[in-house]
Amino acid sequence: MYRPVATTTRGGVPTASGDSVVTLDQVPRWIDSDIRYLYENEDPNSDYADPLSSASGSEGNANGIISKFPVDHEINSKIYLWRGDPWNLEVDAVVNSTNENLDEAHSSPGLHAAAGPGLAEECATLGGCRTGMAKVTNAYDLPARRVIHTVGPKYAVKYHTAAENALSHCYRSCLELLIENGLQSIAMGCIYTEAKNYPREPAAHVAIRTVRRFLEKQKDKTEAVVFCTTTSSDTEIYKRLLPLYFPRDNHEEEIARLKLPADVGDENGETTTAERKIRIKPLPNAKSSSPRTPQASVDLSASNVGLSRRSSSYLDAFLDPAFMSLIKDPDQRRREQWEKTAQAQNSWNCFKMLGYGDLGGPSLSAAEEYSLHSRYLAKANSLNLSEIAEMKIVYRGGVDSEGRPVMVVVGAHFLLRCLDLERFILYVVKEFEPLIQKPYSIVYFHSAASLQVQPDLGWMKRLQQILGRKHQRNLHAVYVLHPTFGLKSAIFALQLVVDSVVWKKVVYLDRLLQLFRYVPREQLTIPDFVFQHDLEVNGGKGLIVDPRTKYVYQRP
Repeated sequence: MYRPVATTTRGGVPTASGDSVVTLDQVPRWIDSDIRYLYENEDPNSDYADPLSSASGSEGNANGIISKFPVDHEINSKIYLWRGDPWNLEVDAVVNSTNENLDEAHSSPGLHAAAGPGLAEECATLGGCRTGMAKVTNAYDLPARRVIHTVGPKYAVKYHTAAENALSHCYRSCLELLIENGLQSIAMGCIYTEAKNYPREPAAHVAIRTVRRFLEKQKDKTEAVVFCTTTSSDTEIYKRLLPLYFPRDNHEEEIARLKLPADVGDENGETTTAERKIRIKPLPNAKSSSPRTPQASVDLSASNVGLSRRSSSYLDAFLDPAFMSLIKDPDQRRREQWEKTAQAQNSWNCFKMLGYGDLGGPSLSAAEEYSLHSRYLAKANSLNLSEIAEMKIVYRGGVDSEGRPVMVVVGAHFLLRCLDLERFILYVVKEFEPLIQKPYSIVYFHSAASLQVQPDLGWMKRLQQILGRKHQRNLHAVYVLHPTFGLKSAIFALQLVVDSVVWKKVVYLDRLLQLFRYVPREQLTIPDFVFQHDLEVNGGKGLIVDPRTKYVYQRP
C-alpha cells in the first residue's frame, strides 16, 4: 500500500515531501552523515556557547579528563537524524507527544490525520497516561507498526530538575516499550513542546543523552533510533549536540570532553541530585592503610573479649571511617541558605533608600538564566512589538573599528512614563539575540537623558539576568557618550552589587570625536540632538563633520 519514494536533502539532512513514505535506508545514518561538528574549526579550549556547559571544562586541554561518552561505532550506526514528520517513516514505532488524556487536539500535529480515526478511538480506551510514562497503540494507516504515546512535563525554573528527569523518563519509557513489544526501530520527535515552556536546547541535551545511555545497555535489541525535527532551529541544535554524545572519531570525542555540560546525568541519563545521594564522606584525617586483623589473646575470658571488641582500636579495624562522618543535613543547609538570602535582602535596603531599586534576591544559576532567556525569546517572537521599535530606544548600528556588530541605545528616547517595561524587555531580548552569539559592542547616547526618568538598578539587574551569560561573555565594550555624575555613580553601584565583570567594560566618552575612534561615523545613525548636545557641552573643541547632512561644525 505504501511505495517508498526518493527524497531531497537540505544541508545533509533529508526531508520528506508531502505524505510520501520514506524507508529507513533512505535516511543517512549518523555515522555516515556528512554533518560535521560545527565547532571543529574553533579553538578546542574556547568556551562553549551553551550556557549549561561546565565552567571547569575550558581549563587547559582534555588531558586527564575521562570521556563520559566514548566513541562507539556500533551505537553510532543505530542513530539517524531526520528533518520531517516521524509518521512518514517506515519504522516499527513512532512517538506521539500528547497530554494526560491522550486527546487528538493535544497530540503531535498531523498524526491523527495521517493515522485515521481508529487511532483516536483506541486512545480513548487507554484511560489516559501519566506525565513521564508511555503507552502503545496500533498505527492504523501509518507506515509504522505501532504508535507510542508519551506525556512530556511542564517546565518551570523552580522545578528544573524534576522536569529534566520527567522528560528523560519519557524517552526511556518509549524505548522500553519498543523492546517489550518486540520492535527494533523507532522514530522520535521532540517530546518537549512550546506550550509547556520547555527550553529547546536543554531538552535536546536530555533527549540525546537518555538515548545514548539506553543504547549502551540495549544496543543488541535496538536497530535504529531516528531523531525527527520539524523546525530549522531544532535541526541545528541536534546537529550541534549529537557529536557530544555520539562522537564519531577521536577529534569529536576530545571536543566533547570539554564542551559537555557539567551534569550529564546518571547511568540512565537522569539528572543527579546531591541531596538524594547517601550523605557520607570520609574522615579528613582517615588513614588509607589496610585494616589490621585483630588477634585475641588465648588467655582472655569471654567477658574480656567482649570488652576488647568495644575498644576503639578494635572498631577502627572493622569499621569504615566513612561512616564516622556525616555531612550536614540538607534541611539544615536549606535553612541556612534561606537565612543568608534574608540577610542579603536586608543588606540591599540602603541601596533601595538611595533610589537604586530592589537589588535583593538570590542569583540565578546558568540553567535558570538560560531557561528565563528562552521563555522571553519565545514570547517576544510571537508578539508584534512595532510600537517599541518606533520609539528608537534600541536599534542596530553597523560595526565598530574591529568589525564587531554594534547595538545603539538612546537614553533620551527612554520615556519611562509612557513605556511598558515588560514589552520593552521582550523587544530588547529579540533585538539582542542575533548579536550576543558573537562578540559585539554597545553605544549608549546619554545626551540629554538626564532630563528623563530612568529605570532603577533593580530593573537593570533583572534585564541582565534575562539576557543571560552569552551577553555577559560576548559583550566587548559599552561606549557611553556624554556621561553625567549621576550615571557614573549608578554604573559604579552596578559594578559593586550586580556584575563587576560586565560593568567594568564601560568606556566613558565626553565627545563624539572620541566615539568615532572606536566606531566609525558612517556605521552609526545618530539623532540630531546628540550633535547639538555635543556642540553645547564641548563648544570650541575640535571638528565634527556629519557626512549624512554634509554640515560641518567648525571649532577653533
